[in-house]
Amino acid sequence: MDILDILRAGLQQALGPQAIVFALAAIGLNIHFGYTGLLNFGQAGFVAVGAYGLAVSVVTFDAPFWLGIIMALVAPLVLAVILGVPTLRLRADYLAIVTIAAAEVLRFVFGAVETKDTFGGSNGLNGFARPFQQANPYDSGIDLGIISFGRNDLWSLTVGWILVALCCVLVWALMRSPWGRVLRSIREDEDAVRSLGKNVFAYKMQALALGGVIGGLGGMFLALKQASVVPSDYSTLMTFYAFAALLLGGAARVMGPVIGSILFWFLIAGLGSFFSQSAGEGGWIPSVIMTDTQASVIRYIVLGLAIMLLMIFRPQGIFGDRREIAIDGR
Repeated sequence: MDILDILRAGLQQALGPQAIVFALAAIGLNIHFGYTGLLNFGQAGFVAVGAYGLAVSVVTFDAPFWLGIIMALVAPLVLAVILGVPTLRLRADYLAIVTIAAAEVLRFVFGAVETKDTFGGSNGLNGFARPFQQANPYDSGIDLGIISFGRNDLWSLTVGWILVALCCVLVWALMRSPWGRVLRSIREDEDAVRSLGKNVFAYKMQALALGGVIGGLGGMFLALKQASVVPSDYSTLMTFYAFAALLLGGAARVMGPVIGSILFWFLIAGLGSFFSQSAGEGGWIPSVIMTDTQASVIRYIVLGLAIMLLMIFRPQGIFGDRREIAIDGR
């Protein structure tokens, strides 16, 4: 077994574009769930409208690239208003049901044959990322020995981690402000906040919109990185991965979603490489126990079990604080 290959595979994913996308999605969920107590199970929908806001504007409507960037941020804002107005005055589970349903509806609409002229159908859209690629200042990639990235990936990583850093600074500043303290109070006891004369609905709507826009930013980054948008990329699995990253790192912590996303993808890739080397011919795990095909799936079982144990023995996550957030009280 080559430990270096396992480490290389883990680091390549932990620092790569996938970790950036899910870090941005988890930062948005942190505002929703960690700081405000909103159960958003449809973050994939916000990511999708961010990506399609850019692609549709540039490809279908032939808009300038800069206008597509603006639409990628406006589309999640509009979706937050549409979903929030009828649900945020009700119990938390209504928002959870509506968001997960809306994300699936959007995915089917984007991939439908009837809307193919606008959204590209199941094949998606491409041809909108050229300005982003042309802005690449790097002449070559980078090779650090244990990990390496090509020229285009290096440019995407530079932009992506800068976006993650800016979002973290924004969240840090907002949560130290009176606005952020009201969100924390709503999470703990919204009736008490309402009794003090605060408009709880307005604060919830603002939190839903801000978290959705950050999620849309992740979708825009994913679209630019892949130079295409495909409906299958925005399944419910994306939301659950983002939640896993958030809970792993620690909710209601500025760096929790980022560190959680890095750890999540490190474990996914590292465990995948470990079991691939261990199973089958030449491995130490007999084929009667695990075949090569099963090796690619067992990593999810192991990681899922690890997250379950984490929720049992440390529900606040690795870097969270039990006094800050009580998941059992939701």
